[in-house]
Amino acid sequence: MTDPLRDPRFFADPYPAYDRLRDAAPVQKVPTGSGGHYSYLVTGYAEAREAFTHPRLSKNTARFFESRPSNRDLHPAVSRNMLTTDPPQHTRLRALVTKAFTPGAVARLRPYIAGLADELLDAWPDHGPVDLVASLAVPLPVTVICEMLGVPEADRAHVRTWSSELFAAGEPQRSDAASHSIAGYLSDLVAAKRRSPGESLLDDLIAVRDAEDRLTEDELVSLGVLLLVAGHETTTNFIGNAALALLQHPESPARLRAEPRLLANSLDELLRFDSPVGIATFRYSAEALTLGGTEIPAGVPVLIAPGAANRDPARFPTPSQLDLDRTATGHLAFGHGIHRCVGAPLAKAEAELALGALISRFPEIRLAVPAEELEWRHTRLMRGLAALPLVL
Repeated sequence: MTDPLRDPRFFADPYPAYDRLRDAAPVQKVPTGSGGHYSYLVTGYAEAREAFTHPRLSKNTARFFESRPSNRDLHPAVSRNMLTTDPPQHTRLRALVTKAFTPGAVARLRPYIAGLADELLDAWPDHGPVDLVASLAVPLPVTVICEMLGVPEADRAHVRTWSSELFAAGEPQRSDAASHSIAGYLSDLVAAKRRSPGESLLDDLIAVRDAEDRLTEDELVSLGVLLLVAGHETTTNFIGNAALALLQHPESPARLRAEPRLLANSLDELLRFDSPVGIATFRYSAEALTLGGTEIPAGVPVLIAPGAANRDPARFPTPSQLDLDRTATGHLAFGHGIHRCVGAPLAKAEAELALGALISRFPEIRLAVPAEELEWRHTRLMRGLAALPLVL
């Protein structure tokens, strides 16, 4: 059997492959890559939800790879961050950033986000064509997280490039190089802020490091990298995927224009329908366990597929149908448990304000090319469009 996720058709539409895998078994052993390695892939909803919180599944990447030779050269700030730790280290690091992404903190950002969305849409031509990804889905969340972290405007284009290259599937040298570029940049930015402090989230973390010693220098840089990258990648995909889903169901944007308050309640269904994260970040079995009736030995990678779990008909009837009236709050697009995406409230606010402005301002908007000609990013971790050309 070959790696079921390496089929070129998978990137354009992973859901038939997910359905076949789930129908065969919600948890199964699958080849990973072409070097004889394997992982256990979780595609069922109940099994994925259990896996996200299973005490025998670890995220300690450093421990897993310490005795395994690798020719990768990822910078430690990328390969060893809050997402690759277990409690108590994860608990300590997460507590340092959670307050910046609470619903209350995000509510205070909403006027700024709404103004930025309007500013970006003001720059669109009168009739198009226009690429929604390049001109809205990327710059909106990048600008917001850069503002939060105090990244100078002149540096933000580099941040976008490095972040995109980190997820270049099948191009490890490109990803490794990008990891060193972005980690080096964050180290320089920390040094600059020490010389000239400001009031950003990164300044707050520097203060914790320097005054309270609750953070090592390596942890400070890795947190900065994680917030910078994770702070916009998922949201970019969310906005693009959601816009496409709505355009492919033209009755939906028309209804949202007539009932604007429905949009906030529809975000979970849009996240479920085409999840911005296809495969969750790395986990492995610290001890042998049984999941979904499948025996998993100790010491092997376990891949949780939120994209598959969110289309499990056992949890969401008629899962391939976009239903804005569906109660989809149980979706796993942001994960589940202690590692659930800390920036989820911010991502939802950005998507709500971007999509709301798009729908209200451009009632005649439509795809500029057939949906089957759209180009998707070649990464299994993220599920997102490379471009979304539109006619206004």
